[in-house]
Parts: sequence; C-alpha cells; structure tokens
Amino acid sequence: MKEYETINEISGPLVYAEVDEPIGYDEIVEIETDDGRTLRGQVLESSDGLVAIQVFEGTSGIDRNASVRFLGETLKMPVTEDLLGRVMDGTGQPIDGGPEIVPESREDIIGAAINPYSREYPEEFIQTGVSAIDGMNTLVRGQKLPIFSASGLPHNDLALQIARQASVPEEEEEGEEGSEFAVIFGAMGITQEEANEFMDDFERTGALERSVVFANLADDPAVERTVTPRLALTTAEYLAFEKDYHVLVILTDMTNYCEALREIGAAREEVPGRRGYPGYMYTDLATLYERAGRIQGREGSVTQIPILTMPGDDDTHPIPDLTGYITEGQIYVDRDLNSQGIQPPINVLPSLSRLMDDGIGEGLTREDHEDVANQMYAAYAEGENLRDLVNIVGREALSDRDNKYLDFADNFETQFVDQGFDTNRELETTLDLGWDLLSKLPKEELNRIDEEFIETYYVDDEAEEVEATAD
Repeated sequence: MKEYETINEISGPLVYAEVDEPIGYDEIVEIETDDGRTLRGQVLESSDGLVAIQVFEGTSGIDRNASVRFLGETLKMPVTEDLLGRVMDGTGQPIDGGPEIVPESREDIIGAAINPYSREYPEEFIQTGVSAIDGMNTLVRGQKLPIFSASGLPHNDLALQIARQASVPEEEEEGEEGSEFAVIFGAMGITQEEANEFMDDFERTGALERSVVFANLADDPAVERTVTPRLALTTAEYLAFEKDYHVLVILTDMTNYCEALREIGAAREEVPGRRGYPGYMYTDLATLYERAGRIQGREGSVTQIPILTMPGDDDTHPIPDLTGYITEGQIYVDRDLNSQGIQPPINVLPSLSRLMDDGIGEGLTREDHEDVANQMYAAYAEGENLRDLVNIVGREALSDRDNKYLDFADNFETQFVDQGFDTNRELETTLDLGWDLLSKLPKEELNRIDEEFIETYYVDDEAEEVEATAD
C-alpha cells in the first residue's frame, strides 16, 4: 500500500492526486487530514499519473497536505442475515445504536450481472394490499416497477404502505420453506423529518423486523447518494440468492440520485447531456434497475420499486423518460386525485405493469382478474372522456348510458382507488369491489368479460329490487 501527499486540486466533491503507478477504477481510497480525520473515497477516473477521487464525506477540511492511501480493492458491503431489523446510513454504517455487525461475507457493491440465459421469467404475484396496484397494475416477483410522483405528493406514504403490507400469498398458503419476505428500504436525499417519519412507521407497525433501512439525508454529501442504492441492492442480492428471501427493494428518491450524478459530472467538467444531466445517465440507471430479477435454480428473488419525483410534473423529463425505457411499467401518483383527497392518489390510466398478464394467477382466477381489470380500464376511460363533455354541455344533455359511466368513474375513484394508507386489501376483496362497480353498468356494456363470469358474478341490483318488491 502506497501513501501519497500529492493532491494538486480540490473541486467540489472531487480530489485530484498525482500517482506514479496504475490505479484501478472504483478503488477505495483513505484520505487522512491534518486534524487526524480519515475520510473514505472512491476512484472515479484514472489516467497516467493522475486520479480523480470522489470523497463520500465531502471535501471539507482536506488541503493539499493531506495524505492519500489506495487500498487496492473496491467498495464492499458486509452482509449477513442479521442485517434484518437494522438501520444504516448512506454508506452502510449502523446508526441505530445496535451491536456491531459481524458479516458472513463482504460483497462488491457493483454486483454481478445476471446472465440473461440464467434469468427466470417473472410470473409470481406479489400482493401489496393496494387495489389500484394489485387489481390494475399487478406487481410480479423479479419485476422493476417504478412510481412516478411529483413534489408535494404522498409517495412516501404509499412507499411505507407497500413496505408494511407486501407479501407473497401463494407461498404463505402453501407453507413452503424458503419463502421469507424481506424489504430493503433505500432513502436518498430525504430530510430529517422524512427520516423520522419513516422510522416511526417502521417501528410502530413492526415492519422493521423484516427490513433493512439505508438512509442518506439531505444534508449528507451528495456523492454518498451514488453509493446508497448499490449498498441496498447488494444486501438484497445476498438475502435473495444466498438466503432464499423474496426481497422487495424500495428506492426513494431516484431524482435525488440523478441530481448527485449531475453535480459530480459538473465537478468533472463533463460535456452535459439533456438538461445538464450526464450523457451516461441511462447506462448508470440501468446498472441499478437491471439488478432486479430471478435466477434459475435459486428460490429467492429481487423486486424493485424505485420512486422518483418528476421535476415540474413532466414525464418527458430525462429521469422519468429514461426510467420508463429501462423498467417494466410505471405507477402514476396524480396531483388532481390528491387534491380530491383520494388516498393513495394513483391514476390507473397512464399506469402500466408490463408483466401483469403473467403474474395474475392461474385458471379461472387469472381469467376473471384479467377480464375485470380490462373492463374497468375501459369503463373508467369512458367516464373520464365524458367528464370533458359535461363541462361543455352539462350532465342533463347526456344519455342514461353516459350518466352511468360518469357514476362509474366517480365510484371507481372513491371506492376502488381510495382506500387510505392503512387499509390492506386481499386480492379477492379487490376483485369483489371491481364486480360491485361493474354491476352498476348494463350487462350489454360488459363486452370485455366472458359471459360465464357475468352469469356467475354480475349482481343486477335493479332486478333484485323488482323481485323483492314482488315478493
């Protein structure tokens, strides 16, 4: 191990040092300052005679007299099953006052890419307890399904609800071994108030016992945010592929992560891409999102729900735009629904789960679920279109059929989507609610549902009322 005192420039979160030997990319660095502090960093760029080091704790207190040591290894995450129930900071250090972590292994945070040949196609249902997701945009084990939100919307409440309620109902019923469910929660750039809210909720509901929390706060160095999601995903991969857990990884907020990339790119004086973000941001995001999946011969799985806030509510912004290309759908949190008091305010029309058809069960349950979801999509879209017409001609000018669709749209939002952040609905409850809503439409309008299901589940309230009056 060589030690250098050759720092020649300090720029933002970066330190530049001269060297006389080859230094590896991503190699870990220790910087010892004059006041005795030892800071950790990582080699960001290496060329003949010069390296650029990003310092996790920030460059405050570093001067040109500081010594630099290259450790000859990349950043590794100490992993063990005992991490469940623990709270870590953005660099993987415990901050919950618990005992020191004794690792079973130390894994490289970059991870190992899953061989496409070894990937198993995702098709097992994860129940979140949220009807707008389970019923209309089903989450599947091994999937990456982001939540598109915006500033001021309750995406954190939705994330906490999913973290509390997520389960694998099929294996719980079968009682299979190796079906433990775990949640890895990675927070980047959140405020202290948000951090307290997260921890209070985890502790109050007991969800912390099956969770590992990584918290990077807003006043922590931005460069630390580039490490936090990789630490979380490395922990998830260990629990999934070594300990057979089904792991749900929730990452919030990916916008803060991308802002950190932009800050580092500016410090390196890189040529910016769209809106000032690095041209390699697509590749960088893919190295995170593609770490979700299942592997043949392994019981466990890694499922991702990244959360991002769209700047200016703009889904064409580079962050949601690139995320949409990489992931398998998206869940939209809607500002208008939120202003109406709908909780969670999920707009199902622009939302999508590309793997839903493969993860909604087998046999009659699958066909029933698929038909109900398709019919509700069509009916809600029709009601939304008619709302625009009502603003022009008034509701009295519409036909009885049109008024039924308007009622359906209202009831869909207030009864199906709106369930509060503390209600955990079984899938059967969600489908029953769907049938109750569809039964208020005339039978002849249910053109996306098999007649067998209509005869079995359709409830004709008017016919029952006439029959009851006759009796």
